[in-house]
Amino acid sequence: MLVKITDYNRGEVNFVTYQVSDLSLEQLNFLKDNLGEETDIVGDDLLIKMYFEDELYPFQSDVAKFRIDDFVAREEIEMNIFLSSFLEDM
Repeated sequence: MLVKITDYNRGEVNFVTYQVSDLSLEQLNFLKDNLGEETDIVGDDLLIKMYFEDELYPFQSDVAKFRIDDFVAREEIEMNIFLSSFLEDM
């Protein structure tokens, strides 16, 4: 499984969009049907859009503004771990 952040925004609505690839059709459908977030299947990929309150937004700190690549990479790893553990229940 590969997780990539394709879009994010901090403003009136804080969100992060994750693109998840290299999943089987069964895994795609399981995640789409069981995640509580906004999801969509595009081609062979699952798109997950998560909304955050200001204090929980992963790129809120001043350090994130200067080291955004590090923060994005960490968030992709964390989402990969979360989805992997979620798929164990499949």
